[in-house]
Amino acid sequence: MAKITTIIDIGSNSMRMVVLKKTSRFAFHLINETKSKVKISEGCYENNGNLQPEPLNRAFNALISFIQIAKNLKSGKILCVATSALRDAPNGNTFVKKVSCELGLNIKIIDGQKEAYYGGVAALNLLDCDNFATIDIGGGSTEFAFINDRNITDTVSLNIGTIRLKELYFNKNDLDGAKDYILSQLKNIEHKPLKLVGMGGTARALSRAIINKEQYCFDMLHGFKYNTKNNYKLFNNIITANSNKKLKDIGIRKDRYDTIKEGTFIFKTILEFFQIKEVITSGVGVREGIYLTDLLRSSNHKFPVNFNISIRSLLDRFVDDDKLPAYLGNNAKKIFDVLKPLHTLDDKYKSILVIASKLQPMGISLNFYKNSEHSFNFILNGLSYGFTHERRLLIAHIIKFSKKSLPKQSEIKEYKQLLPDFNVIQWLSFMISLNICLNSDFSRTKFEYKLGEDTLEIECDKDIYITQKALEKIETPVNLNLELI
Repeated sequence: MAKITTIIDIGSNSMRMVVLKKTSRFAFHLINETKSKVKISEGCYENNGNLQPEPLNRAFNALISFIQIAKNLKSGKILCVATSALRDAPNGNTFVKKVSCELGLNIKIIDGQKEAYYGGVAALNLLDCDNFATIDIGGGSTEFAFINDRNITDTVSLNIGTIRLKELYFNKNDLDGAKDYILSQLKNIEHKPLKLVGMGGTARALSRAIINKEQYCFDMLHGFKYNTKNNYKLFNNIITANSNKKLKDIGIRKDRYDTIKEGTFIFKTILEFFQIKEVITSGVGVREGIYLTDLLRSSNHKFPVNFNISIRSLLDRFVDDDKLPAYLGNNAKKIFDVLKPLHTLDDKYKSILVIASKLQPMGISLNFYKNSEHSFNFILNGLSYGFTHERRLLIAHIIKFSKKSLPKQSEIKEYKQLLPDFNVIQWLSFMISLNICLNSDFSRTKFEYKLGEDTLEIECDKDIYITQKALEKIETPVNLNLELI
């Protein structure tokens, strides 16, 4: 697979592009994301499904720009797909041929099941959840993928889309007809998921409005979850908004004004039909799914067990000593286990400590001075895939406090609603500080631990003066002596 790959997704409403760069066998990171709201399906449902000249021209010009961006970023491969916009249009193949002949770009028109599958692949690999259904509301269709035990068990594509409903029902003020149409499409779905993963522009716009309404402490869409019952009033306010000013006041961005009412109507109707209680927001979708099916073609389109793309990518880019993370991770396990009688933390926090210990050195690559603070800020945004907001924030905080003094209540208040009990943060911060301290001379010394009544004995086969002095300055959560033997 190419080191740098570009994925272009031609949707009914927007055309999007991502450029991804590999850092090792399965690891990659995003280096560009571009969107153009070309509305290629505009006017087609009123004209027997035929794509109209002006939208086609917008799409063609956008592709010229997309290709130029990919070339400037030295992309070695461009994969371009089109969804319902082109697959439903009688003149869709004409556009595909024009692009191939004049731009040298091959557009692959994918069916609804394949589109749903790509979304499912992205969600099961890049979100920290299981047993759910994805929903992706587009301009012409809506796709579902049903995931159980990290396997896609079914995919469904329905002819429900924002532009389709806008032209067939909303422009005629026929909301009852729109609802009947949606329910007639949904009635043949046999699955009853307990939670939905919302993909695409509508789901993300609604999540952004909820974040604003709730004054949520972490401004991050990917992984954001909310209770549906608490937000039906917001959805109704969007659907009934009679001006763009009201949509703006609700928290809807300008680029969503034209289809957000239709999208929200579809989304709310589906939530009610399935009686969904919780929605998780996905910042990834078809584009990332296409990339992953190519990257993971030899492993059933799934990352290996216990592999996390974000951790691996950060280590690839920012930690030069490839043996150091494994050393720090193994030492973290020993420290957690030997101190278990004192901290009594749930074992789920052991993996948090291990991950934080592995990632802590990356701050030095960013800047030596205040490196823990640099790591904190970077991880808040860089630890994107495979983590809940709670886990990501906890990892970032204990790295921030991987220094000799324990954190104070005032230092965690900004994200307090998503963090565990303060005692947990103090213990994890102490243990990562101890772990980093023991490698003060960067020799990756092997240590053994023994917990006495009020002393942690740390044994090694040599005298490390600088480590001994550093241990004397570490603040402990309880009355505990640290003795290097």
